[in-house]
Amino acid sequence: MPNLLKSRGISRRKFLRGAGLTLALPWMESIPTFAAESGKWIAGAATNQAPIRFGCLFFSNGVEPAHWWAKHTEDGMEIGPSLAPMKPFTEDFTFIRGLFNQNAAEHKSAHLGRTPNLLSGGWVSEDQNEIRVGQTMDQVIARQIGRDSVIPSLVVGIEPTELRLEDGLSMLYGSNISWSTDTKPTMKEIYPARVFDLLVGAGGNRESDRSVLDEVLADANFLKTRVAYTDKQKLNDYLDSIRDIETRLENAAKENSLEGWHPSINEPNMERPPEALPQNIPEHMKLMLDLIVLAFQMNKTRLATCMLNNDLSQMNFGFLEHVKGSLHLDLTHNGRDPELEAMYLKTNQFHTEQFAYLIGRMKDIDEGGQSLLDNSMMMFCSNFFDGDLHQADHMPILLAGKGGGSLQPGQVLDFMVEDNSNRRACSLYLSLMDRMGVNVPRFGDATRRLANI
Repeated sequence: MPNLLKSRGISRRKFLRGAGLTLALPWMESIPTFAAESGKWIAGAATNQAPIRFGCLFFSNGVEPAHWWAKHTEDGMEIGPSLAPMKPFTEDFTFIRGLFNQNAAEHKSAHLGRTPNLLSGGWVSEDQNEIRVGQTMDQVIARQIGRDSVIPSLVVGIEPTELRLEDGLSMLYGSNISWSTDTKPTMKEIYPARVFDLLVGAGGNRESDRSVLDEVLADANFLKTRVAYTDKQKLNDYLDSIRDIETRLENAAKENSLEGWHPSINEPNMERPPEALPQNIPEHMKLMLDLIVLAFQMNKTRLATCMLNNDLSQMNFGFLEHVKGSLHLDLTHNGRDPELEAMYLKTNQFHTEQFAYLIGRMKDIDEGGQSLLDNSMMMFCSNFFDGDLHQADHMPILLAGKGGGSLQPGQVLDFMVEDNSNRRACSLYLSLMDRMGVNVPRFGDATRRLANI
C-alpha cells in the first residue's frame, strides 16, 4: 500500500487526514436540508418555521420534597420554595408530577441504577464486567435528524466522568445521562473553551470542502480496485459517507435562491471562554448554558443535554449563602436534619436558578416572531424525588417551551391520581420525539404517548 500511494504521488498521511476530515465533516450551516421521504425542504431551509430543539438539564440526588410543588390558583400557577427562581416563567413551563421509570424503581442500586436510564427507562446491568443500559431518547433523535446539523447532539457537564466503582457498579453510570448505544455513553465535554471551538470551528469554506472531497474521492476510487477483499466493505462505507457529503454540498448551491427561516446569528455573540477548566461553579454552569443557547441560536445543533452534577456528586456548595461548605451528597442525604434540609433547599433553588437563567435567555431571543424558547422543549429533571429516601416512584420534571406550538405550557400535570394508568416517563419521551419528527412505535417500556402536554 505505501508503494501504491507513492506511485501516484499520494501522501499516505494526507490521504488518512483527508479521510478523517471527510468522515467527520458535518453539514455546514449554509446547507439546507432535504427530507427524502417527503420530497420537501424542511425547517431552516424553505419554510418560515424554525426547527424544534430539545434540551435536558439534569441535577442529581433529587429534591427536598416539602418545597417542590406547584398548583393552580385563580391568579395562575403557584409554586413551592424550591421553584422560586421560576416565578417569572410560570406561563412558560409545565410542572409534571408522577412520571417514573419502572426499571429504575426496581433496581437494587439506589443511585447508579437510576441515573443512566433517566432518558431511556432501560435496565442497568448489575454485572460490573458489563456496561449496559438503554440508548437514550436524545440519541435516538440524533441518529435520525442529527445529520441536519453540524453537531448531532451537544453533550456537556460540569463534573468529570468518573471510573471508580460504587455499589459494585461503574461510575460511568453516574457520570452520563446520554447514551449513544446500550453500551456506550455519549461522553460529555466539561471544558467551555472546547465546546466553543466545537461550535465555532465546525464550519467550513464550501469551495475548499469541495476540493478536499474531490481529492479524497479520487484517491478512494483508485484504491477500491486494489485493496484486499476484506477491506472493500470498509472502503464502500467510506465512499458512501463521501457521497452523502457531496449531496449536501450540491444542495448548498441552491441556498441563495431559497427563502425561509435562517438562524438569528451566524457568528458567535460571546467571547471564547478561557482555556482552563473554571474553578468557580456558578461561572462554569453559566458558561455551559450560554454555549447551549449559542449552539441553538446558530443552529449548530438541535439537541443538548447538560449534567449540572454527577450522581453521588462531591460538589461543594459552600459558595451559597448559609450553606456551610457541605458536599452535595451530604446535604441530600440529610436524615431529616432541619439544618441540613434548609441547606438542601438552597441547593435545589440554585439548580432551579440555572434552569430559569437558561429559559430566560432563550425567551429573549427572537426567531422571526417567535422566541427560541417557543421553538424548543427544555426539560429540567433529576433521577429521583426525595433525595434522602432515594424515592424513585416519581421524578421531579419541569418542561419549558412550546415545541413550535405543539406544547401547552403553564400547566400542572399530576399523573399520580388514582384513575391514571400511565405514569411512564418513556411515554413523555415518545411524545417529545414525535414533536422532533422521530416517530417510533415503542421506546423503553412505553408504547403510549402522554396526553395533554
